[in-house]
Amino acid sequence: MSLSESLNKILQKHEELSQKLSSSLPQDEYVKASKEYSDLGPIVLKITEYNKTQNEIESLSILLQDSSIDSEFKAMANEEFYELSKKLPELLKNIKIALLPKDIADEKNAIIEVRAGTGGEEAALFASELFQMYARYAELCRWKFEILSFSETGIGGFKEASASISGNGVFARLKFESGVHRVQRVPATESSGRIHTSAATVAVLAEAEEVDIDFDDKDLKIETCRASGAGGQHVNTTDSAVRIIHIPTGIVVQQQDERSQHKNKARALKLLRAKVFELERDRLAKERSSDRKSQVGSGDRSERIRTYNFPQARVSDHRINLTLYKIHEIVYEGKMDELINALIAFDEAEKLSNSDI
Repeated sequence: MSLSESLNKILQKHEELSQKLSSSLPQDEYVKASKEYSDLGPIVLKITEYNKTQNEIESLSILLQDSSIDSEFKAMANEEFYELSKKLPELLKNIKIALLPKDIADEKNAIIEVRAGTGGEEAALFASELFQMYARYAELCRWKFEILSFSETGIGGFKEASASISGNGVFARLKFESGVHRVQRVPATESSGRIHTSAATVAVLAEAEEVDIDFDDKDLKIETCRASGAGGQHVNTTDSAVRIIHIPTGIVVQQQDERSQHKNKARALKLLRAKVFELERDRLAKERSSDRKSQVGSGDRSERIRTYNFPQARVSDHRINLTLYKIHEIVYEGKMDELINALIAFDEAEKLSNSDI
């Protein structure tokens, strides 16, 4: 089937759904048709704009061949023809991107984990700054950022921290953040002024629902124990911490909250679902493609993806060779859109070059 035939089929399907929704339908059929209609909406708008632009170009082409029109009007028509002709390839590219197979996780919420890597206390401070960077970015996007757990060091750093981020298209925008983030700067504790290199690891997991990952009770080993750390008398007297082992995969998660064992269990199950879901997505991705390098990043936590160089005020993403001299805006204000948009655009371009569309 040609691209033109595929686009016409989409328009026809959208029109059929529109007529179907205007008739009397059982509730379950109405909900299904309504979702399908809504899902097709964005690409239908793109196809409609493309067809309209194409028709205008054809009309102008015929007009420009008319020798009876005056030169001033012809010059205006020629300029419009040129502008629309420049616009057409970009409109077609947007349609092709919309036709690419979707990552089933893109519209899901996400769980983000940040861990200090090599570099001691400086790495822990950097991990804390990264975690806060994502919190600020979530705020700018009007997403909900809920801290799940964190382990502090003595001077405000984080050994590790995790949060649940919910909102519109969270995972689609954050999924390329997984990997090793490196920082180069003079630590506050460094008296000689030498630049140190430290690192932190980021993992972004799609938050799975119960319908995505349904656990069998026999596959889970759930343990409770007393929460460690600060918390006063309550921590010393209540088995509030929850540790869950997923026996088939060996994945272990633990959550502790001095007030509620029930809340800890719910959070631990949420994290476990995300980790098991990630394993399944990774397995399917490897089945679909033998060349993982064609993607922006595999999500491998050992892959060094970005360097934050404070003396030069630059942030460099090594996967797409992008350097921005906006370290303060990115790290301390959470203004990450330029980075994230570039990563998404690169990924889309790679997928287009490898597709049959």
